[in-house]
Amino acid sequence: MDILWTLLTLPYAPVRGLTSVVKVIAREAESRQYDPANIRRELEELDRAAEAGDITPEERDRGQQRVLDRLTGAGGGGADTAAAPARPPRRPAARRQAAGQARRVDRRDDPERRRGR
Repeated sequence: MDILWTLLTLPYAPVRGLTSVVKVIAREAESRQYDPANIRRELEELDRAAEAGDITPEERDRGQQRVLDRLTGAGGGGADTAAAPARPPRRPAARRQAAGQARRVDRRDDPERRRGR
């Protein structure tokens, strides 16, 4: 059975290989993003740029806030952060129904069900 499965899925081998390479790259990028040495280096670079006059103290503060938000996972820092929201905002019920999405009904609080009908 294993030989048959291997032969049938052989055309998908490049896709499986590419998927595993992408996973390794993503794991490495994430580990570097949260590495304390890299975070410290970024904060020191911001301080050096502010001392040299390349950026203003306000820009340094915004940069530090972005680094700390990335570290803590808080994506809603300010208006100038480029982080996308975790999920799209919910649409009001009337717009959901107009878009053809059914409204879920909670049957636990249904008066007809409580009466035993």
